Amino acid sequence: MNIFLVMLLAAAMAATVYVLIRGIMAMAGGKPLSSEQQQQWMRRRVQFQAIAILVVIILLAAGMSRG
Repeated sequence: MNIFLVMLLAAAMAATVYVLIRGIMAMAGGKPLSSEQQQQWMRRRVQFQAIAILVVIILLAAGMSRG
């Protein structure tokens, strides 16, 4: 189970970095983004961060329960 959670954590962290970089590239690009598009990138990043935090909490709880 821990291996699965660690893999899930790595995937969530990678997704967060990917969305962050894509959002930065979209804002730095020549085309102006609407505020809705900027909000979508931020929401995606926050969602992946929340998933990563939840996985960390689960991993810590699983580690504490073992002793």
